Amino acid sequence: MRIAMIGTGYVGLVSGACFSEFGVDVVCVDKDADKIARLRNGEIPIYEPGLDTLVENNVRAERLSFTQDLATAVASADAVFIAVGTPSRRGDGHADLSYVHGAAKEIAAALNGYTVVVTKSTVPVGTGREVASIIAKTRPDADFDICSNPEFLREGSAIDDFMRPDRVVIGADTERAREVMKALYRPLFLIETPIVFTSLETSELIKYAGNTFLATKITFINEIADLCEKVGADVHDVAKGIGLDGRIGRKFLHPGPGYGGSCFPKDTLALVKTAQDAGAPLRIIETVVDVNATRKAQMAEKIIAACGGSVAGKTIAILGVTFKPNTDDMRDSPSLVIVPALQAAGATIRAFDPEGMAEAKPLLSHVDWCDDAYDAMRDADAVALLTEWNQFRALNLERVKELLKAPLMIDLRNVYNPDEMAQLDFDYSCLGRPMNTWL
Repeated sequence: MRIAMIGTGYVGLVSGACFSEFGVDVVCVDKDADKIARLRNGEIPIYEPGLDTLVENNVRAERLSFTQDLATAVASADAVFIAVGTPSRRGDGHADLSYVHGAAKEIAAALNGYTVVVTKSTVPVGTGREVASIIAKTRPDADFDICSNPEFLREGSAIDDFMRPDRVVIGADTERAREVMKALYRPLFLIETPIVFTSLETSELIKYAGNTFLATKITFINEIADLCEKVGADVHDVAKGIGLDGRIGRKFLHPGPGYGGSCFPKDTLALVKTAQDAGAPLRIIETVVDVNATRKAQMAEKIIAACGGSVAGKTIAILGVTFKPNTDDMRDSPSLVIVPALQAAGATIRAFDPEGMAEAKPLLSHVDWCDDAYDAMRDADAVALLTEWNQFRALNLERVKELLKAPLMIDLRNVYNPDEMAQLDFDYSCLGRPMNTWL
């Protein structure tokens, strides 16, 4: 089979490479000439563990290629995947579908024979019908079906998520389209991966409902952490105690500085707007959006409070600026709120991130970017851990004490144990964990 993947961003590039690993002939299309040239030269524009090797192997096997020529790629494809960006629209928070609609028009003009057009981008309910309408109006003679096939890729583990997913969701109205999708996902059928076939609207909503539920779990445990600090409870034990209930589960019950990234912020907001327009407002998700936005600013205040109520004239070492480890993604990262707030309060920032500094530099000004974690902490008044990269989990704490002006750590990911930090004479601040807890 042959597919065209329209868009070589995170979703398009990972999905295209993984489909080619399944043995499908994949052409990835993008208008960005520089990006296509880089991909043809083996340069991967994003950081995702294992993606460089996957792309290299399948390009060498001639199953994966890159082009700007959408028309040629679409004309010979059995299925065309739309994997373009759907950012929040300025002014109202709705998903901006201009790239999706534009792709639909170009695809329509290039269709040649029966083709399944698949929305892989995260899109609001009803988008599939809109795409079908655009194609039908542009090419009344076109022989096509529309499918919805949302992605469930976690940055940092996207390849494994695609190859061994919890489930695959496919929204399709015809058996003909379902058969094409079954053929594309045949390797997953063979390992008995749950394949959920639904209507277009149901498939589109499943993606948003899943992401907003996970964002709600994160926000819930963050607020529980705040309560734990007030009453002397340990949020880790609370999370374990409720997570062992099979109805709740242990995942996404880790307190932190608030969710970020390419999905949760825009998807929660888009679902809120969709629900409001439909006359069925989602009050819980509206609150999640508000609480998460507030939390990032509160984390800056927490750092300032730990520094004695003022950071004016002080140097703060920041460890990690990406929204999560194992990615270089800076979109809606808590650091984009925390660092400027500390600077506005008079702090000088020294920072290090293993993969995200190139992306962060244009977004965070007047930051002293360092060679490693220890370099960032040299002569700093305090260190704040914002992203839980593995290399930050086993710092030489005696060396840290020597580098800092005072042994003060603000750990916004609860990487370290408060009792152990107290034994090492650190002034240690974390989220929802008291000193002298039983381990």
